[in-house]
Amino acid sequence: MSLSPAAGQPGAGAPARAVTVVEVSPRDGLQNDPSDLPTAAKAELIARTAAAGLRRIEATSFVSPKAVPRMADAEDLVAQLRRRGDLEAVSLIGLVVNQRGVTRAAAAGVDEVNAVVIASDTFSLRNQGETTAASLAQLEDVVGAARAAGLGVSITIGAAFGCPFEGEVPLSRLVDVAGIAGRADPDEITLADTIGVAVPADVTARVTAIRAAVGPSTSLRAHFHNTRNTGMANVIAAVDAGVTALDASLGGIGGCPFAPAATGNIATEDLAYLLGRSDVTTGLSLTRLIASAAWLSEALGHPIPGMLSKAGDFPQRQARGRSRAPG
Repeated sequence: MSLSPAAGQPGAGAPARAVTVVEVSPRDGLQNDPSDLPTAAKAELIARTAAAGLRRIEATSFVSPKAVPRMADAEDLVAQLRRRGDLEAVSLIGLVVNQRGVTRAAAAGVDEVNAVVIASDTFSLRNQGETTAASLAQLEDVVGAARAAGLGVSITIGAAFGCPFEGEVPLSRLVDVAGIAGRADPDEITLADTIGVAVPADVTARVTAIRAAVGPSTSLRAHFHNTRNTGMANVIAAVDAGVTALDASLGGIGGCPFAPAATGNIATEDLAYLLGRSDVTTGLSLTRLIASAAWLSEALGHPIPGMLSKAGDFPQRQARGRSRAPG
C-alpha cells in the first residue's frame, strides 16, 4: 500500500489521516552540528518552528555536558523559552537517559521527557556507558519519576534498524527490547533509525512486530535519518503501518556524535510537503517552514540538506483543488 493516492490524482478517494510531526532540530539537529548556536538563537529556532505549526518540540537534552557539549545550556534554554509569550500551545520535550535527567528536566520546566534505550549493547555502551539491559532496568524508575512530576513520557529505541558497530539488529532482539520498554507503560514508543539504514520493508516489518509486542494502548512514533536517502520512503511505510507521529528536523540537520557517519534527519519542510500532497494532515505551514529553514542556514553559517527550501513549494496545488496550509 502506498501513502499516496493513485498516480496523477492527488487526494482522489484518500481517507483523511493526521500525523503529528515532532520537531527535533533544537536537540538532535544541533547536538552534532559544527556551529554552536547561542542559547538565544536556539530559542528563536524553537519559536520559529512553533510559529510554523509544530506543537511538540524536542528542545534540548538533560545529559552530561561533557558527553554532549552543545546541550550544556539546557536549563538556561528552557528558562528563556518559559519567559516567552508565544509558546503556550507547545509541549517542550527534554531528552533523558536516566532518573537524574528526569529530575533536571522536571525542575527546568519541560512538558515531556524522552527516555532513550539503545537496541545494541556496543552502541549503548558508547552512547550511554551501559548495556541495553542496564538501561532497560532503569526504565520503570525513569517513567515513574516522570509521571510523579506530571510529565508526559516517551521511550525511544535507538539503533532499532541497525547498529554502527554490530551491524544488523535482529528483529527478535528489537521485539524483546520493545516488550520490556512497553511494560514500563510510557505514553509512546519511538523506533529510531539512528544511522539511516532502514528501507520500507524493514519499517513495515518492525512497526508491525512492535505494535503486536506493546499492544494498542501505546502510541508508536518513528525517527528516520536520511543517511542513505531512504528517509522519505520510510515515512510512507511508517504511516501506512499505523505510526501516528514522526520526528523531523528543520533543514534536515542532525546526526549522532556517538555513531560514525550518522548524518542528518529527514527535513521537516520536506516531510510536510510529502504528507500534505498525500492528504495526510499535519497542521504545518510550508511557507513558514521554508522561510525558517533559510534563516537556520544563515544562522549556522553553512548550507542545510533539506530540499524544499531550495526548490520551493509546488504552486499548482491550489489550482488542482487542494487546500494550502495557512502561512
